[in-house]
Amino acid sequence: MNYDVVKKMIVILLVFGLFLSGCQSGSAPVTRMSANADEQAEVPVLPPGEKLVSSFRDDRLPDMLGLVQNDQLQLLIQEDTAEIAIVHKRSGQVWRSNPEERNLDALAAGINKDLLSAQAKLTFYNSLGQSSSVNSYTDSVAHQQISYELLPNGVRVNYQFGSDESSIDDLPVKISKERFEQKLLASLDKAGQRALKIGYAQDKGEDVYVRNDKALQGLQLTRALKAFETAGYTSEDLELDNAEHGIEQEKSGPRMFMVSIEYELDGESLVVRVPAAGIHFPEQYPINSISVLDYFGAGTAEQEGSLFVPDGSGALIHFNNGKVQYPSYQQDIYGPDLTMKLREVDSSEERARLPVFGLIREGGAFLGIIEEGAAAAVVNADISGKLNSYNNVYPSFYVVNKSDVTLQASDMVRTLPKFQKKPTASDFVVRYAFAGAEKASYSGLASLYRDYLTQTNGLPAKQTTEADKDIPFYLKLIGGMTTKKHMLGIPYDSTEGLTTFDEARHILSTLKGKQVSNIQVRYAGWFNGGLQHQVPDSIHVDGAIGGRKGMQAFSEYTREEGIGFYPDVAVLNVHSKKGFSPSKEASRTLTQEPALLYPMDPARLRRDRDRLPSYILSPHLLDDVTQDMLKALQPFELGGLSLRDLAEQLNSDMNPKKLMDRTGAQTAATETLKQIAQQGIPVVAEGGNAYSLPYVTGLTDVPMSSSRFKLEDEEIPFFQLVTHGGISYTGAAYNLSTYTDAREYVLKLVEYGASPYFTWFNAPNHVVKETDYDYLYAAHYEQWMDLAAEMYEEVNLAIRAFAGSHMVSHEKLAEGVFQTTYENGGFAIVNYNDFPVQAAGQTVEAKSYVTGGEQL
Repeated sequence: MNYDVVKKMIVILLVFGLFLSGCQSGSAPVTRMSANADEQAEVPVLPPGEKLVSSFRDDRLPDMLGLVQNDQLQLLIQEDTAEIAIVHKRSGQVWRSNPEERNLDALAAGINKDLLSAQAKLTFYNSLGQSSSVNSYTDSVAHQQISYELLPNGVRVNYQFGSDESSIDDLPVKISKERFEQKLLASLDKAGQRALKIGYAQDKGEDVYVRNDKALQGLQLTRALKAFETAGYTSEDLELDNAEHGIEQEKSGPRMFMVSIEYELDGESLVVRVPAAGIHFPEQYPINSISVLDYFGAGTAEQEGSLFVPDGSGALIHFNNGKVQYPSYQQDIYGPDLTMKLREVDSSEERARLPVFGLIREGGAFLGIIEEGAAAAVVNADISGKLNSYNNVYPSFYVVNKSDVTLQASDMVRTLPKFQKKPTASDFVVRYAFAGAEKASYSGLASLYRDYLTQTNGLPAKQTTEADKDIPFYLKLIGGMTTKKHMLGIPYDSTEGLTTFDEARHILSTLKGKQVSNIQVRYAGWFNGGLQHQVPDSIHVDGAIGGRKGMQAFSEYTREEGIGFYPDVAVLNVHSKKGFSPSKEASRTLTQEPALLYPMDPARLRRDRDRLPSYILSPHLLDDVTQDMLKALQPFELGGLSLRDLAEQLNSDMNPKKLMDRTGAQTAATETLKQIAQQGIPVVAEGGNAYSLPYVTGLTDVPMSSSRFKLEDEEIPFFQLVTHGGISYTGAAYNLSTYTDAREYVLKLVEYGASPYFTWFNAPNHVVKETDYDYLYAAHYEQWMDLAAEMYEEVNLAIRAFAGSHMVSHEKLAEGVFQTTYENGGFAIVNYNDFPVQAAGQTVEAKSYVTGGEQL
């Protein structure tokens, strides 16, 4: 691999070395360009040996220098350790990058204790694909390999990790008896000979000397290295000995890394940036991931509080919950990259749709918002009692991904690593927004995030609804499916109609006859071969469901009846090779194969490789496909569009000739959504990743629960607290969901302010048996029609008065009892228990709810 930054590594190391070792302390300040200023303003680099100057002090932080402050925050730093502290003026809360009493932690030991003093941790690979790590305390601060630069509203800390000193890897694992005695021992005095005889043991069976790694530690390693140097042993000798004995060893070279972290105050937030331009690593040791401020604000074993994680709708992990036997929380933002991670086993894990995390404690809280690099981010959290005595939540970011290539000969199987050609092309930026006691709750953090999205145009304008406006009823209709048929023994694809346009009209008329209103229809499987259609760069309405004329008549019917009509399109997943070249148009994996997605086998809960896969479209083609699709849709004069996958998944392209990492794919997806919105087309989408929110009017399949990982204690409606009032939404279709009790489903809709949702077709259920669509086993509409109408009537009556209002709070009143409150003063109290409860001055019957605060 030839990274541009690596080509300049030697020069950078020399410059950085001179920078650290210093020149005269009285020299004039050097200047460097600020990486994140609106204009390229020069910022001073402190001359080597010159100390940071304090502009204020805080008695609670006697060892720290006050660098910058504004009306809301103060930023302080301890120069020797690079740890920072933020003082939130309004609440008086102090937030430290590292625990104050970490040295007294009786549980943490060794490297785990060092990590409590670090501000960053790097994991990296060697040439064999083996993973190791370094941290900013053990491998940088402890060796005084840090420097500072002043920024307009903060400071940049530069870290150098590691050194170019020789290590045990510079010594041969095996060396022949002849070379050991003649090349080495014969050239040394008695002290040198003794050092080598301690470090190497003779294997008489192979007539070689073998390195004793246990003996080569500390002073003995230093002596052995000195003996090899005195004997004139070179890197060429090492390669010769390794080759002679079939040893595959890491390439020699300095394992030195450089990372910068910038801290700047912005109103009531601290913005932390790891600039991509400041990440440097040797070619043979690519950085896999960087974690930042792992213990920022960490809660102690004596404190009460909670960690907020973005799992599904959201979840809380309470401090010190005692679940030390369970693994830590770790989840990719926006779910897995299907080019990189294909789950072979089905999982009920929810996606992390929002790039946020947080910590709540008595008297204050912070919300971490990942502003840049979210597509490459992971949120991590853990409790005290495992490796140390602290509860912490923090982000990490993928820099270089790795996959494995398996080579098989007649008598040997070898696995070799394959690395991402270029590192992630994005800065990594996290905004820490602080709150006092009044917002020290998950509802308070959700309001912070909603306000942030509103200010940055991350949400659509607030819905304006009449007081008597009914909530939406979401319905997904399946038009047609492609099946295999035979003629004279020759197989061919045929599109079979499940719901024709005329049948769809009958279903909708029946629904309206049962007083279901504000119907929003996603119509899937209507063009280019049914549900698993071809690339939508051209549009041909399937004749099996009524063709072009049938669609035009149905569209006119929906307009006349005030029904939302959203023809469904899949853009990222290509189900048919007709008109599509996988070798040219599919994303590539790291092993340079077209990225495939096999369907799940519901019986075995595994991916079925006996069925035809879909392909992952390269994000490079999103713009072209979208332009062609919009042009092809113009004659239909559609009133809306349904996006099946564009707001639900995010995939990279590892083709080295046109590599686009996941952050680039997010940009491409965002531009595509913007392009559709600019056409004035209302959009209903599945999923709802954060970058899609400004461009949609409705969402289906949003997370209505967390993944319920063992470490978690509560699931919360954080997603709903953020989006309610701006976007209408619903979870999974009831008839295809895991709900076995319709009452539980209704209660969840009332608690979370969501709409009812069903997936139907007109054909009998058995037509999908033993087909690629057998997951639609319970979608025949007639068996659900009455239940759907009853659900809609009840939920609509309960929550329609809140439809256009922001959700301002949600809280657990008792076990199985929850209250949701809206900005217009309305509230809903839901009781999931099998017995009535008294809550908030209300009697709530078993499996029921009460609403109030409004004239309903």
